[in-house]
Amino acid sequence: MDKSLPNGGKSPTGIKPTRNKKRVIKNILLFLLIAFMVLQFFQPDKNNNTVVVANDITSVVPMSDSVSKILHIACYDCHSNNTDYPWYSNIQPVGWWLASHIKEGKEELNFNEFTTYPTKKQLKKLDKIKKSQKDDWMPLGSYTLIHRDAKLNDAQKQLIMDWADSSVKIITALPVKE
Repeated sequence: MDKSLPNGGKSPTGIKPTRNKKRVIKNILLFLLIAFMVLQFFQPDKNNNTVVVANDITSVVPMSDSVSKILHIACYDCHSNNTDYPWYSNIQPVGWWLASHIKEGKEELNFNEFTTYPTKKQLKKLDKIKKSQKDDWMPLGSYTLIHRDAKLNDAQKQLIMDWADSSVKIITALPVKE
C-alpha cells in the first residue's frame, strides 16, 4: 500500500481501478450480446419467387442451357426475383447488408422484369452485360469470394458476351417498345 497517495492508493469506493475496468468491459460486452440477440428478431424480407414470370428475359431472347446455367450461378442471386440465400443471411446485420445489395442489383438489372424495360433500356442493359464481362467487374469480387462457382473463366465470359451480342440483334429486329 502506498501511503503517499490519498486513501493509501485505493479509490474512493475502495475498489481497485482494474477491477472496475473489468466490470465496465463485462457490462459493455453483455450489452452488445443482448443487442445482437435482439437484432435477430428483425429479419429483412426475402427475395423469393420460384415462378418464372412472363417478363423474364427468356420470353424475348433465346438462351442456351449453358448461358442460362452461367447466369443463374453468377448473376441471378442479385439480378432476379429469386435469390438462393446462404445460411448466414439469417444473421443480422449480414442479412440487412445482403438485402440492400440485392435491392441495388435488381434496380440496376432484373432478368425477371427485363421485358418491362423500353427497347432502348434493354439494349443498354445488354451492352452493360457485355462490358461487365469484357472489363471483368461482374460478378462482384465480394460475391465470388464466397460463391467460388460464380467466378467466370474466359470461355464463360466470351459465351455471355456472344449471347449479349446475339440478343441485341434479336431485340433490334423487334418493334420498338417505348
